[in-house]
Amino acid sequence: MNSPLTAGKEALHLFFTDDVYLVNEPGLQPDVTGSIPEASPLQQEKNMPAGSPETPLVQKQPDFKFLGKNQRNILILVNDQQNEVSDEAGRELLRKIVKSVNLTANDFALLNYAGYSGVNFKQLLDYFSCSLVFAFGVKPEELALTGHPKNTIVNEAAVRIIFADELRSLDQNPAEKKALWGSLQNLGL
Repeated sequence: MNSPLTAGKEALHLFFTDDVYLVNEPGLQPDVTGSIPEASPLQQEKNMPAGSPETPLVQKQPDFKFLGKNQRNILILVNDQQNEVSDEAGRELLRKIVKSVNLTANDFALLNYAGYSGVNFKQLLDYFSCSLVFAFGVKPEELALTGHPKNTIVNEAAVRIIFADELRSLDQNPAEKKALWGSLQNLGL
């Protein structure tokens, strides 16, 4: 006894409302065991257009070890060979700077550039997606950027950057601290 409710294709969609998933079962896969012949270096040369440069090697992105959560895409670079961040006076100055612009550890990523010398600005930008960078003790040339003045806000690739002295020396120089403070007030964070 066939009822239109169970025999009609239009009605079947009422009973089968679950999603259907394809399952990878070895017995159902076609057997593709043929090998692909590799081209010899001579054949590869013939297939390359004349005068085309060799493909440059892709530069591996370093795995950065940083503090903070970077929720507001703000990167703070320090440059200290002896300490993870800086000495006690430098860390205290950094706390004051961060607090003065209303940031918390969740807002920024803090990276000691001393362990990543040779890393350029583009690599940092690609990894951290930063919109603002504070660079303490890191010179523009180290990041493969043109020379920028210290303690002023500069723009590079739509990113605002402030270059300043290393935290330890900045803490001992009131004139530099005052110049930096003037720039921090203009950030509008």
